[in-house]
Amino acid sequence: MSSTPIVIVGAGPAGAATALRLSYLGIPSVLIDKASFPRDKVCGDAISGKVPTLLNRLDPAIMDRFRRRFTPADVWGIRFYPPSRKLIELPFKVGYERIPDEAPGYVSKRIDFDAFLIEEVRRRPDIDLRLETEIVATERNGQGYHLRAKSGETWDCQLLIDGSGAHSKFSRHEAGLDTDKDHHAAAVRAYYRGVTGFHPDNFIELHFLDDYNPGYFWIFPLPNGEANVGLGMRSDIVKKKGLNLRRELDAIVASEQFRDRFRGAEQITPTVGYGLPLGSKDRTLSGDHYLLTGDAGHLIDPLTGEGIGNAVYSGFIAAELAEKCVAENRFDAAFLAAYDVRIERVLRTELRLSYRLQQIMQYKWITNFLTGIVAANPKVIELLCRMYTDFELRKQLVKPGFWWKMFRTKTGKLPAIVRK
Repeated sequence: MSSTPIVIVGAGPAGAATALRLSYLGIPSVLIDKASFPRDKVCGDAISGKVPTLLNRLDPAIMDRFRRRFTPADVWGIRFYPPSRKLIELPFKVGYERIPDEAPGYVSKRIDFDAFLIEEVRRRPDIDLRLETEIVATERNGQGYHLRAKSGETWDCQLLIDGSGAHSKFSRHEAGLDTDKDHHAAAVRAYYRGVTGFHPDNFIELHFLDDYNPGYFWIFPLPNGEANVGLGMRSDIVKKKGLNLRRELDAIVASEQFRDRFRGAEQITPTVGYGLPLGSKDRTLSGDHYLLTGDAGHLIDPLTGEGIGNAVYSGFIAAELAEKCVAENRFDAAFLAAYDVRIERVLRTELRLSYRLQQIMQYKWITNFLTGIVAANPKVIELLCRMYTDFELRKQLVKPGFWWKMFRTKTGKLPAIVRK
C-alpha cells in the first residue's frame, strides 16, 4: 500500500494539467488512468486560447514542444452561421497577422493532444504516473480516501482530485452530481478528408440549423486536409424529438446546403457518439478530501460545447488550492470550499452567460435579427472580436440595451418586429 498526500484519477487534460501544475509548484502526486496512451477521446478537438495561455505559465517553451511534435491547425476565428445562413466571420484578434506560433487557438486530435500532455507528465520526476490502472473501489477512511486498483494495488491519500471525465463514478456516487438531461448534451463526431470551403485562416465553423436547435453542426479544420465534423444537441431535446444523431449527421452532410463542400470528401473514421455534462447548472465541486475537475465537475461550455480549456483551468485551480492544503494540513470541506469560490469567479460566471446565450438562440427570429445587425455593421463585428478576450465586454451580449444601441446607431428606427 502506498500513502501520498494527493492522488489524481484521470490523466486527460484536467488530470494531467493538475499534476503538471502541482509539479511546477514543487508538490508530488500520483496520476492514475485506466487507459494506455496514446488513446482516442471523442471530442470536437478545439483547443481554446485558455490552454496555451495556462500551459505557457508553466513553461514558455511548452507550446513550442506541442507544435513541433504534432503540428496542430492554427485557428484564428469563428465562422458563425445563424438559421438565416447569413455568414458572420469573427476573428479572435482584431487586425491579426497569421503567425502560427502565436495563434489564439488550435484544433488538434485528442489522441495527439492528450498524448502530448502525458509526454509532459513523464518529463516531471515527481509525478508518479500509473497508466493501465483501473480504480475499482474508492472508500473514505479517517485521513482521506483509500483507493484500490483492479491489479490489487492500493493508495491512501489526503486529497483525491477527480479528473476522470464525463462518466466519473466518483462524481456521481460520492459527490452526488447527477446527470440532468436539461443540462447535458449528446453529440456525434466523425473525421473526414477532403472537405472544401474553409476560411484561408482556419476559422472553425458553427452552423445553427433550424431542425437542431438548441445545438449546432460543426466543421473544424484539422492538419493534413482533414476535418472534425459533428453534431451536438441538448439531450432532453434529442429525446423529445426522438432523434438518432448519427443518422442526422449523415443527412446534414448529404443535404443541399453542404453537398458541394462534401462532394469529394471521404469519411475516414466511423461516426461515434459521446455525452457532454454542461456547466449550465450550479454545482458544488468540493467536499471533505476531494475536488472535481473538468468534465467530472460538469464544466463544459453550454453554448459551444468546449471543455478542454475549462478542464485545464479547473486543474490549475485545484492544484493551487492543493498547495495550500498541504502547507496548512487542511483537507476538510470548509477549507476546500475555496475551490468553488474560485471556480465561481473564474469559470462559473462565464458558463452562466453561455447558458443565457443558448436560451436566447432557441428563438430563431431573435437570432436572425441580432445576427442581421452584426453582419451589416463592421463596428459591431470589431466589438464582438474584442469580446473573445474581454469577458466584461462579452456580458453586454445578453443585454437588450446593447443591441438596441447597435440598431439605433445603424438605422435610427425601430425594427418592424419590435414596432408590432
